[in-house]
Amino acid sequence: MIFEGSGVALVTPFDKNGEVNYYSLKKLIEFQIACGTKAIIILGTTGESATISKDERKKIINFCVCLVGKRIPVIVGTGSNSTKTAKENSIEAESLGADALLVVTPYYNKCNQQGILNYYKTISNAVKLPIIAYNVPSRTGVNIEPQTVLKLSKIKNIVGIKEASSNLKQIAEILKIVPSNFSVFSGDDFLTLPIMLLGGKGVISVTANIYPELVQNMCDFALKNDYFNAKRISKYLQKINECLFLDVNPICVKEYMNLIGFNVGDVRPPLCKPSSEILRKLKEVKHEYEN
Repeated sequence: MIFEGSGVALVTPFDKNGEVNYYSLKKLIEFQIACGTKAIIILGTTGESATISKDERKKIINFCVCLVGKRIPVIVGTGSNSTKTAKENSIEAESLGADALLVVTPYYNKCNQQGILNYYKTISNAVKLPIIAYNVPSRTGVNIEPQTVLKLSKIKNIVGIKEASSNLKQIAEILKIVPSNFSVFSGDDFLTLPIMLLGGKGVISVTANIYPELVQNMCDFALKNDYFNAKRISKYLQKINECLFLDVNPICVKEYMNLIGFNVGDVRPPLCKPSSEILRKLKEVKHEYEN
């Protein structure tokens, strides 16, 4: 098992010129480790992987792996709409010292279940690292069905799935049929506790960029079957979870982080800053959590 509890879907900080801000990236990583986060996930959706160049990918992976120094796992997003590209990304991440891979389904192509299975088999055969599949139909246009997840769970280095379908019925079915050593992680912060109640092992969290200790504590309580305290934290985080998804991720989380002094810069085009109305709501939630 790669980790249990909270893994942060880390934002990629940019400077005022839109270049990767490694000074801020270092601060973010050290903050996460100090707060007890169990894994750092880079170059995922929240890390704006779609607008990160090939050269930037290599530099970011190398920087994060060297900085973390095996203190906690570094999991690298390597998925693509092209099987060939995803395979190359995965081989590169392994060569640079990543501890595991997060591989999103092929997007835009809308392949069928056999195509999804073939995609993961190709990547699995190319690397030795543990692989977490990533199901996010709202972004990719395809859904990994429970029976396909079962087939994936039988591939030796595919060890889990990040489930962001928001379909609790589907997630319950997956947890019912996969082996106990196959980890199911929430990909939706507002569903973390329900998924863990069903048997999930934790979350790959956007909210953990801001409140890593609270998200990890909630997961710890849930893993210990202390649902009273897990529910208490989940309820406390409800408003922040909701406000971070008022616009397309990671627009709101980066804006909120800037408001509280993390200096992560803007999102890259074609994403853009939130509307004045959303910004107002973010400021209201910030004020509420500060008081």
